[in-house]
Amino acid sequence: MNLTRRSVLTGTGAALATGTLAGCLDEAGLASGNDGIESGYGAFFTLYDWTEQITGDVADFENPIPAGEMGHGWEPEGDLTRDIADTDAFVYLDIQEFSWAQDIAETLEADYDDIAVIDGLEGVDLLDWDHDSDHDDHNHDDDHDDHDDHDHDDHDDHDDHDHDDHDDHNHDDHDDHNHDDHDDHDDHDDHDDHDDHDHDDHDDHDDDHDDHDHGDADPHVWVDPIRAKQVIDNITEGLADADPDNAETFEENAAAYKERLDDLDEQFQNIFDDADHDTVVVAGHDSYQYLEDRYGFEIHTPSGVSPHDTPSATDIADTIELIDDEGIDTVLYDHFDSPNLAETIVENSDATTIEEISPAEGTTTDWDEQGWGYVEQMEELNVPAFEKAVRSQ
Repeated sequence: MNLTRRSVLTGTGAALATGTLAGCLDEAGLASGNDGIESGYGAFFTLYDWTEQITGDVADFENPIPAGEMGHGWEPEGDLTRDIADTDAFVYLDIQEFSWAQDIAETLEADYDDIAVIDGLEGVDLLDWDHDSDHDDHNHDDDHDDHDDHDHDDHDDHDDHDHDDHDDHNHDDHDDHNHDDHDDHDDHDDHDDHDDHDHDDHDDHDDDHDDHDHGDADPHVWVDPIRAKQVIDNITEGLADADPDNAETFEENAAAYKERLDDLDEQFQNIFDDADHDTVVVAGHDSYQYLEDRYGFEIHTPSGVSPHDTPSATDIADTIELIDDEGIDTVLYDHFDSPNLAETIVENSDATTIEEISPAEGTTTDWDEQGWGYVEQMEELNVPAFEKAVRSQ
């Protein structure tokens, strides 16, 4: 299958011409005249990548987040809502860390009844930001049911999922990106006219998201391959409902992609089954506690889980002491953060190396040029880095 997955990112907007701007205040839902899914947006890179894998040649999706940036804490420029309304679908996560996407989804559901609005988090078990896993009770086999539920039928050929079209991205790397710049999520200039919307008649909308109560939840579900499969299922179901004529194609593509996630899951499980120790040091905020929860190891970070936490001198000293006591040789750091803290820890401890990892939420121009999607980031960066991180000196 020859995907044209990233041609829409050149900024020409040609691929979006198939959508029809509704601009009406009818009941939320899919209009009976909807012609199916030909184009759409994933709220950030991972959702975009997954949706492209599911739709294949059927549709072109776009990622609104520039290369080098992340989706949480980001705020759109211009009228992104209208751009999305010119397409057929919007895939997002209904969680506070992506409040800008929640706002857009609310507007689309209220005002544009021919747009499929798909929440990837439906039914996914979430962890709190301050989650403290009880590893003694963790049972990987129970979570996987020995993988009996994995669907491996007739999907041996994964080559159809070609990422080479990443070269078409026309994004600049933002090396100076600072997550602290996004503390204020309250100003949504694109949606100043929301006050005029009357949402009382839209019972299908989740009452401003109150029913989900995801305010204190960690959004990084996608780093766990098993939870990722649940998100894939939600996206597939939403696309199939909106485009029944292509439902079989979506389901087949999703099944093939989930096999790749099963393989990724097995790679991680093998790492932690054979680990010399069960503590991994990440010099930066912890975007990986869903991995921690899945595979029963412990992540230590001097920064905590929030991207806004700053480590103190005591936090750093405690981390150095832990490394020396546990015989930890490798310190990990997030590609989208500075390596300075990791380098400082290594210089002052018995550890000898640092390795970069990715939260698999965003992309870079370099990764695009290499054709990397979500799976490639996980396999090329995270799998080997975590394998080194659980080896002793």
